[in-house]
Amino acid sequence: MSAILPPSERLWWKQPIDKTEWAWIGIAFVWGMIMFVMMIYWHVYGKQNLSNEAYKTTPEMFAAKAEKFIAENTIRKETDQEIPVVKVPANGEAYLIARLWQWYPILELEKGKEYKIHLSSMDYNHGFSLQPVNINIQVVPGYEHVVKMTPTSSGTFAIVCNEFCGIGHHSMLGRIYVK
Repeated sequence: MSAILPPSERLWWKQPIDKTEWAWIGIAFVWGMIMFVMMIYWHVYGKQNLSNEAYKTTPEMFAAKAEKFIAENTIRKETDQEIPVVKVPANGEAYLIARLWQWYPILELEKGKEYKIHLSSMDYNHGFSLQPVNINIQVVPGYEHVVKMTPTSSGTFAIVCNEFCGIGHHSMLGRIYVK
């Protein structure tokens, strides 16, 4: 018998199922049920879901809040584009703008303190991916996403856009400093 030639029995689906095939069907079904139960278990007990909120807003309203936050808390400017580095105040509220092809501003946080990071996009969908801790949020225009986080280690963390946003997508990088 060859795979190139048509089957000798044209109505192959009317043939009885062999014991080996029944065994594999049973194994696949049992494994599918195990994975289904594990998805529910990990959703409830896995502690992998971010505690985030989202609110309806406009790009203009969010930009005004973010610019006020930046003006009040800027400590220095970095990079050739003069992006402000903002020390997040004691209340732990920070604003981060996503726009073609930039995360604005650079945030400076303290290790062990809880923060609420407000995210919104001014133009297109962007992806907020904080590396190497693997926090991923889709940032959508017209919504203010609030992510609660408590840094547990010091260092420089990269923000990568993981949602294709146009020709400059590859250069859309941001930073968060944790001291």
